[in-house]
Amino acid sequence: MSESEKNKVNDNDIAIKIENLGKEYKMFARKKDRLIETVLPMVNRHGVFKAMDNFNLEVRKGEVLGVLGKNGAGKSTLLKMVTGVVTPTTGTIEIKGKISSLLELGTAFNMELTGIENIYQHGQVMGLTNEQIEEKKQEIIDFADIGDHLYQPVKTYSSGMFARLAFACAINVDPDILIVDEVLSVGDMAFQLKCFKKFEQFKENGKTILFVTHNISDVLRNCTRTIIIDKGRKIFDGSVKEGVERYKKIIVGLGDKESKEELLTDEELLEKNSNNVIENNNTDDWKSNFNQNPNIVNYGNGAAEVIDYGIFGTKGEYLSAIENDKEVILKSKIHFNEDVKDPIFTMTLKDFKGLEICGTNTLIEKVYTGEYKAGDTVITEFRQILNVAPGKYTLSFSCTHFNSKGELEVLNRKYDALLVEILSMKNTVGLMSLDSKINIIKL
Repeated sequence: MSESEKNKVNDNDIAIKIENLGKEYKMFARKKDRLIETVLPMVNRHGVFKAMDNFNLEVRKGEVLGVLGKNGAGKSTLLKMVTGVVTPTTGTIEIKGKISSLLELGTAFNMELTGIENIYQHGQVMGLTNEQIEEKKQEIIDFADIGDHLYQPVKTYSSGMFARLAFACAINVDPDILIVDEVLSVGDMAFQLKCFKKFEQFKENGKTILFVTHNISDVLRNCTRTIIIDKGRKIFDGSVKEGVERYKKIIVGLGDKESKEELLTDEELLEKNSNNVIENNNTDDWKSNFNQNPNIVNYGNGAAEVIDYGIFGTKGEYLSAIENDKEVILKSKIHFNEDVKDPIFTMTLKDFKGLEICGTNTLIEKVYTGEYKAGDTVITEFRQILNVAPGKYTLSFSCTHFNSKGELEVLNRKYDALLVEILSMKNTVGLMSLDSKINIIKL
């Protein structure tokens, strides 16, 4: 097969292709500046805000792409341009297939029309014929489940009924590409369950999905790939787990520092600590007795370092595996390179996809941690019964604190530090192991 034929095959596999995309908005300091520019087009009285800047992306058919970024990063602007709600300033967007969006629910609705009339109007906006709308109508009605209100003007609906009908219309037109922006949790709990089941059905049917959410767990569960947007630019494109870990750094203000190589690596932290004397009677290296993760995620501002960690039995013995019905002690040893007040010590258990299964910290448990000077070292013990399903997990430890401005600062995180196997003497349904006491009474 020639190179051109290979490229043609690859192009056919692409659902969304974005090249050199840019979106600029004029910014006026005063209202009269806008008026002056309107009257005198040659006069420039505005600044420029780049909501999207030289953005490139290819999404393949069947991918579930998680789009991450802080508020104002450009996520919603991107989705609005993909759906045609907003026109790009520069660049091109190529869409292959019918697209349906769950961005601003009900934008195609006429508030004066009844619910049933809006079903037809929404279908026509989506390019469906009357015959296709008739085929989908009952499915939409059943999904929305708003009863006789369907035959009343939409302007009389409560916000919940409006969202249910709008979601039902958007989700039941059988699109090739679905755009979702933080709207899966509309309505009551029963309706939310239907929404998530429909979303799972779309995934199983191989639909292409762009999924924007601030819920990291939803990204880990649902997505096959992740991008991160910051200030209108794509700064990450890769695996879901790696993307989520990088996004966590951005949330706590360490994303920019990482790109400038200001984050401390393992070697730098060790070098920084070499000038400090760690006074502790226990000089054993705990972590060397366990299955350490060679791909540990290590970052922080260096004010403290998690220098050791391990899993122990109640008698102090090293544990190579954990039984999910026995108490264990999860230890971490933290050395302070700077003065720190009220640090927060944490532990987290995650599965191999990066989904946080359980965890806790001293703030949650309302444990006062005190004040520490540069050179101090502390051992933190979490006594737990990890009653989760048997399987393979990673164990993480960290030290954070809130600064004088009330902002969370990561002093050091050792994410996915140890590889852990949890064992069970009985079968488990789901993620947790329930130690149920069952009575059976025959009548």
